[in-house]
Amino acid sequence: MKTIVDRESPRRVRFSAAMSLDGYIAGPNGETDWIVMDPDLDFTALMGSFDAVLMGRKTYETVRGQAGAAGLPGMKTYVFSSTLSQRDCPGVIVSNDPAGTVAGIKESPGKDIWLFGGGLLFSSLLRLGLVDAVEVTVVPRLLGGGLPLLPLAAVQPRLKLTGHRVYPKTGLVSLEYGVAR
Repeated sequence: MKTIVDRESPRRVRFSAAMSLDGYIAGPNGETDWIVMDPDLDFTALMGSFDAVLMGRKTYETVRGQAGAAGLPGMKTYVFSSTLSQRDCPGVIVSNDPAGTVAGIKESPGKDIWLFGGGLLFSSLLRLGLVDAVEVTVVPRLLGGGLPLLPLAAVQPRLKLTGHRVYPKTGLVSLEYGVAR
């Protein structure tokens, strides 16, 4: 993938998601079975660029239900929720202070930080100015409804294209944008 790196902080928060052509990251019932994996997409390298993952309560509960694990292997997992407690979520860090927690993580040493899952946490962190990159892989499917990439469009940051790649075998198109400050 053609990539231009422009870092403003030691670690970047990168929202990375698959999205249908009509703008959804999950189907009407939360399904993701429409997402295809291209054999040329190096998912292992992508995952190796992160050592921490941020997710909201709904994404955490989905991951825990599907994988049977509390977090993602090899990554420190942070779950943002006003209803979950730390004692109910062993193996992850639960916080109800996204601004303070994410700012602290960004200032600590390590790899980039993956903002994973639904658009509510993405929207909140974007509004707080804590998202550094938006990486979307467009899947050539029309879902007609579901969970939109950005459910709350209260903020409209300027984005600068920093990388792109077309995967001809599956029709996937990966787009990378830096969030302008």
